Amino acid sequence: MKAITQHRYGGLDTLEYETVPRPVAAKDEVLIRVLGASINAADWLLLQGEPFVARLAFGLRRPKVSTRGRDVAGVIEAVGDNVRGFSVGEEVYAEVDAGSFAEYTVAHAKRLAHKPSRISFDQAAAVPIAATTALQGVRDVAKIKPGDKVLINGASGGVGSFAVQLARAFGAEVTGVCSTANLEFVRTLGADHVIDYTAENFATGGARYDVIFDLVGNRSIAECRRALTRRGTLVLASGNGGRVLGPIRRMLAAMLLGMFVTQSLRPLSAAASGADLEVLRVLIDAGTITPPVDRSYPLAETPEAIRYFVEEHARGKVTVTVTVTSLNNTKE
Repeated sequence: MKAITQHRYGGLDTLEYETVPRPVAAKDEVLIRVLGASINAADWLLLQGEPFVARLAFGLRRPKVSTRGRDVAGVIEAVGDNVRGFSVGEEVYAEVDAGSFAEYTVAHAKRLAHKPSRISFDQAAAVPIAATTALQGVRDVAKIKPGDKVLINGASGGVGSFAVQLARAFGAEVTGVCSTANLEFVRTLGADHVIDYTAENFATGGARYDVIFDLVGNRSIAECRRALTRRGTLVLASGNGGRVLGPIRRMLAAMLLGMFVTQSLRPLSAAASGADLEVLRVLIDAGTITPPVDRSYPLAETPEAIRYFVEEHARGKVTVTVTVTSLNNTKE
């Protein structure tokens, strides 16, 4: 099969489009014929091998797994012996450990869900990591309830665009922070108010919020706290912390400070969940949320898709459309 691979850490020039063996599903896995994948911030960070602490899990000197990509939507080709509830031919989507930038990949059954019927494979591939992160942040970390005033810093990005929609669905009054070019886009997502960060610092205004989602990390913890109510919640999912620890250092600092203040300062570390993808499937099929796709690239142009994602600050998600060229009985 064709796949995007990486055999050393570095820039986009480390990515190759080559033929590799087709994976085989284990007893608790399914084999998926990939029809859509999407780009996430983690793809760029792992490409470079940063922060360095992440190499403890993904490979110290080089990537342990050469095929890149984690979001996938496609059709089941084979089912492991222990898998229940899924059959060959069904349309599904999932987050995988690695390998979605390919014609075939495998997914653990616990991370799998049936694809929403009202959207394309491209749109479905935009959902797993970004929307699951947003859902767990809104529902589990911030515990948003009707009437809460919520600010989302980074509202036009992948996670942010889902967080705006989900916070509105949970009954919150939502303020989205983004660039001038993305103000109208964030309004279309359902934001009640928008702030242009190039013209206004949300942390120095007079508004106070019950919840702040910081998905950018361009404001200090102290600044964010000033924009919170006395018992508000700051949800942290990003931040600068150097090449060794990355955003982990900022999140640890917030957790330590949170022990001594009335506000709740909480990191957002989402976990892959087939159950949450089923929740999202229901919301998508009901029209409550819609995956926003900025643009899509063919599999062979995945490096360009990542470049666009990083340099052009995409609105919503950037996806990869996969057309399988090896529809035969061989193992390639």
